[in-house]
Amino acid sequence: MIVTKDTIVGDIVYQDEGIAPILMSAGLHCLGCALASGETIEEACIVHGMDCDTLLEEINNYLQTKG
Repeated sequence: MIVTKDTIVGDIVYQDEGIAPILMSAGLHCLGCALASGETIEEACIVHGMDCDTLLEEINNYLQTKG
């Protein structure tokens, strides 16, 4: 799986719960909120004033290490 800017936050957490700590440490603490189920990574980063590319790199690096 490769996570992109268009990936829904809730979908990636559902597919791999190990991504939740990455999102939480980056400042996305609203994983259980209603918006997470329909909000893209890019939208969440914009709302929280985060660098989307950096977060995507960290998530995809984590996924690569899992094989």
